[in-house]
Amino acid sequence: MILTNFAFLYTSIQECPEFKLSSHGRKVHSLGRPVPAIEGLVVGTGLSPLIACSIDTGDRGLLSSFVKRWHRETSSFHLPVGEVTITLDDVSSLLHLPVVGNLHVFQPLHVDDAIQMLVDLLMVSAEASRAETGQCHGPYVRLQWVRDIYERRCQAGHWTAAARAYLLHLLGCSLFANKSATNVHVVYLEALRDLSQTGRYTWGVAALCICTTT
Repeated sequence: MILTNFAFLYTSIQECPEFKLSSHGRKVHSLGRPVPAIEGLVVGTGLSPLIACSIDTGDRGLLSSFVKRWHRETSSFHLPVGEVTITLDDVSSLLHLPVVGNLHVFQPLHVDDAIQMLVDLLMVSAEASRAETGQCHGPYVRLQWVRDIYERRCQAGHWTAAARAYLLHLLGCSLFANKSATNVHVVYLEALRDLSQTGRYTWGVAALCICTTT
């Protein structure tokens, strides 16, 4: 079971763990599929299957049962039928992401570097980038802000920047969803710097690592 669309926040209340469930599926659906001018760029990255992988469920009982049976020490679910783990074959079959290719290592990102990255890759002014990262208190931007940038780049015909904004939003709503439920880390733009190389990364491995460390 792949739960990459959800960010979990665990708190301990006496002996009963509780969790906060945030689904980004509606955000992906509200943005829709990429405009025709960038569809080829998005497909070429190998990330387009994530557009159709959003899960929207309110069955907290089912999800709670899986959470209680997840063991971080073994990265597996301990079920009545035995121990079940998530494999690369599961990721490939369910998310249709590449599991063979190059690994991309994300380095720690200072807020000043995040601002420069937004300027270079999304064509946002330094002033606007500084204001946004300041509001997010670090090298982060709001998903709504990214959607607005995507629409502006499309209106201006800046298709490569538009594709990067679309993909950053998609990653922030799926593989790299975080506990804030509203922000995405700017560091992921680094993997979108050269879109001709983005498709060579093993995004399926990234999905598996995130699932097994959540």
